[in-house]
Amino acid sequence: MAGTRGYVNRRLHSLLGVIPIGIFLIQHLTVNYFATRGPEAFNDAAHFMESLPYRYVLETFIIFLPLLFHSIYGVYIAFTAKSNLSNFGYFRNWMFMFQRITGIITLIFIAWHVWETRIAIGFGWAELNYQLMESILTEPFFFWFYVIGVVSTTFHFSNGLWSFFVSWGITVSPRSQKIMTYASIIVFVAISYVGVRTLIQFAYGI
Repeated sequence: MAGTRGYVNRRLHSLLGVIPIGIFLIQHLTVNYFATRGPEAFNDAAHFMESLPYRYVLETFIIFLPLLFHSIYGVYIAFTAKSNLSNFGYFRNWMFMFQRITGIITLIFIAWHVWETRIAIGFGWAELNYQLMESILTEPFFFWFYVIGVVSTTFHFSNGLWSFFVSWGITVSPRSQKIMTYASIIVFVAISYVGVRTLIQFAYGI
């Protein structure tokens, strides 16, 4: 029974990391990327997302609850799981280790990011606009904190795609898993560029 529950939890953990959390990540990066078109473009995009109907319901059931489960179970995996050299090679075990490390970094980053943006806005301490992120990221410490956090998050998601496709039986053969490795690298580079380019825009205006 415990084994079955663990299997289900792992599958659910993998699924939620892609749907809906991964989809939200890409959407969030895309909205933020409007900053590269100037403050007005970012503010318009951010205010559009803020004005969505049933926003609090969507945030609760599509973002926060899935993220809570994924985070808690992810921490459990990070401190209990072991590498599997018998089934996967040296490279894949390194990726598994990086997945655990970036998972912890991502959790810390997201908790802080939510605190100084979503929670601060909710309590009326800040306003959702270009100037909010500009004021945060012009501080050198927080700029590099965000760079590390964003890259950790994009790696965690991209590498997690490989695990998702394997655990759900989509990529079974060694060849398909190798193709998925290359695909996940492309995804990582692409969305990392979007994220870091946005941070540079907020911090330096270029």
